[in-house]
Amino acid sequence: MTKILTIILSYILILFNSNLNADDNTNNLKIGLLAPFSGDNKELGNSLLLSSQLALNEINDNRIMIIPGDSGTNNPTKINIAINEFVEAGVKIIIGPTDFKSFKEIKKYNDLIFISPSNMSPDITNNIISIGVSLESQIKAIEKFIIKEKRKKTIIMYPKNQYSSFIDEKLKNIKLKNYKVFKYDPDPKILTGSIENLTNYSQRKKNLELRKKILEEKDDEASKRELNRLEQKYTLGDVNFDSVIIIDFGNNLKSVLASLVFSDVDDNKILITTVNQWFDESIFYENSVKNLYYPSINLKNFKKFNKDYFKTYNLKPNEISILAYDAIGLIYYIWKKNKKITSINDFFIKDKIKGKIGTFKFNDGKVTQDLIIYKIKDGKFTKN
Repeated sequence: MTKILTIILSYILILFNSNLNADDNTNNLKIGLLAPFSGDNKELGNSLLLSSQLALNEINDNRIMIIPGDSGTNNPTKINIAINEFVEAGVKIIIGPTDFKSFKEIKKYNDLIFISPSNMSPDITNNIISIGVSLESQIKAIEKFIIKEKRKKTIIMYPKNQYSSFIDEKLKNIKLKNYKVFKYDPDPKILTGSIENLTNYSQRKKNLELRKKILEEKDDEASKRELNRLEQKYTLGDVNFDSVIIIDFGNNLKSVLASLVFSDVDDNKILITTVNQWFDESIFYENSVKNLYYPSINLKNFKKFNKDYFKTYNLKPNEISILAYDAIGLIYYIWKKNKKITSINDFFIKDKIKGKIGTFKFNDGKVTQDLIIYKIKDGKFTKN
């Protein structure tokens, strides 16, 4: 498989270079791709390159060409070398970098435009537009969903780690009227106890035992029926919230879900939501929470992109490579509409842009996505 990938990438690079050398016409659109083609994240770089080629195939306009440049993995030297090579080749607009940490390096190139797949900040600053699925867009979609479901008390949960302060900042603009923040230690040994305290589990368990004891002393049929019903329960009494937002991923998210179930939080009563999981099917095997909701990009488009990518390259794409595909489409749209791209101001348009990820817009100096709420149930992702 590695040999096949190398052949495909070599062919694409030759194609790009041939196009570059064959025609230096100013009517052409040259796009730089600043991605990690070396280092720990080189597979991501390769996937972004193949995704970009897929977009070119669909556009089918030989006036557009992509010039790859290696950003390395957290390597400022390689970033600057690649950007200087872009400038020499006449590139004015660049897809990348993928890492938000590299933004401080590229801000000094004021005469260039960078379209980054990073999701850390939707703010359009200086010469950078981030089109990643931002936390702001996700929270906004979850807010609308919670309000639509008429939930009144929300717990927002996220781990104590290097991103806590980032999340704190993003929550300052939340519009939910009644919510509490619960930060947890991601260590599973500590996590369960913390969630037991949050859900008042011990008291609810005592309530059950006390009620059962009272019923056991009675002999009427109604008491017997109630006792039989309570034998199937672990606690008695409701938790002090009706919805949950969990800002976490992977195994950490699964640990939180398991702890909520262990603490007898009924997901038929409590609306449990989380942030974008990129349709991670491994969550199907998490048998704790049966009803889980989260905002994401358009599933139908995501599946089609993955299918086309696999059909073309016999490979599975990195999940964020779809953003490079959309970046190509966005740049081409602006270029065709204006006949040229001269500055970042060309992207400040009122129109909603429809891409593979769904629709997004530029408003109030930010990029926001219109995300869809999906439900995870019975091994399927379903549009809510």
